[in-house]
Amino acid sequence: MRIKKGDRVKVITGAYKGTIGEVTSVYPKEDKVIVEGVNMVKKHQKPTQANPDGGIIEKEAKIHASNVMLWDEKSKKASRIKMEVKEDGTKVRVYKTSGKEVKVK
Repeated sequence: MRIKKGDRVKVITGAYKGTIGEVTSVYPKEDKVIVEGVNMVKKHQKPTQANPDGGIIEKEAKIHASNVMLWDEKSKKASRIKMEVKEDGTKVRVYKTSGKEVKVK
């Protein structure tokens, strides 16, 4: 999976198409990610000691990784990436639209 936590991505399909947000968590075994402000669902919570009122909260749900693309700030477009190995042996991710390097986290 080429999408990492902290990446800025653009949703390319679905109800939230066109939305740009930051990846808050990644689930590589399921091939899913959670993007800030995308795929909001309502969850009913029982009252607990921490939240004595309970109630309905809104939170982000998982979205399939194929429905998002990395957002290239330099070219202001969604872009694919490729992996390159530098002369010193370190791996970097490179945007295909602008050629800008993205550090591997």
